[in-house]
Amino acid sequence: MSEQRLLLVDGMAILFRAYFATSFGGSVRKTSAGVPVNAVHGFVRYFMDAIKTFNPTHVACCWDMGSTTFRTEQYDGYKSNRPAAPEDLVPQFDLVKEVVASFNVPNIGIVGYEADDCIGTLAAALKDQLHVFVVTGDHDMLQLVDDRVSVAIMKKGIGNYMVYTPESLMEERQLTPVQIIDIKGLMGDTADNYPGVKGIGEKTAHKLIQEHGSIEVLLANLDTVSKTIRAKIEADLEMLHLSRDLATIRCDVPVTAEIDSCSWAYDRDTVLRKFEELEFKSLLSLIG
Repeated sequence: MSEQRLLLVDGMAILFRAYFATSFGGSVRKTSAGVPVNAVHGFVRYFMDAIKTFNPTHVACCWDMGSTTFRTEQYDGYKSNRPAAPEDLVPQFDLVKEVVASFNVPNIGIVGYEADDCIGTLAAALKDQLHVFVVTGDHDMLQLVDDRVSVAIMKKGIGNYMVYTPESLMEERQLTPVQIIDIKGLMGDTADNYPGVKGIGEKTAHKLIQEHGSIEVLLANLDTVSKTIRAKIEADLEMLHLSRDLATIRCDVPVTAEIDSCSWAYDRDTVLRKFEELEFKSLLSLIG
């Protein structure tokens, strides 16, 4: 039998992508009862494409469970720049989980942690048993890459992925997975709203980590970097450590998934009923 593969789906990343890809014209797909379903409809198309592309034997879908997490407790500003979810997306949060459940795929999330942490934990726990593929749009996930975990970053359009392994990550960025975290510590992350070291951008962060290998080595050799960079780092040492901590995906959160519960096998009639309820006629061909 060929190797078993677990597909871990970053649910929120795909749902938001599907929403914005289908709402830019101002008209949002609704059922005849007026329920907005554009994001769920798009999600199913992305989801089934990932199934077709990576041909998994097992699938699980991970979700954020509200905006309050241990990171917001560590740093008030974390993700505080994000606007509220669009009004017609909110009712789709529950709907999409119902659709995922209709495929007999577990919805996994834990209050106080992000989907990233659930994905990191499941990947670490299960990679000895099967090869893990993470589907996401989030480059932070590249820190999870190893010989048994590939991260597929979704590109524009459906069916376009950049699949990262330790080799392709090194080839494209000259970085190891763990160095992704150190670079975030130095440069911060505008999307997640933590600053890193004031005045150090991506290019400088990349150069410093390539030259020194890690933040620890860099800090031990501060006398070898230019006076201006040294001054910036020394002025922001606390924020450097905090930013690196915020950027680190936790791989030890209290979440588990039994391999058997993730087996990719669904009852077509169950999915059909859900599709009919949501008026997804055009998607019926995807479920064979």
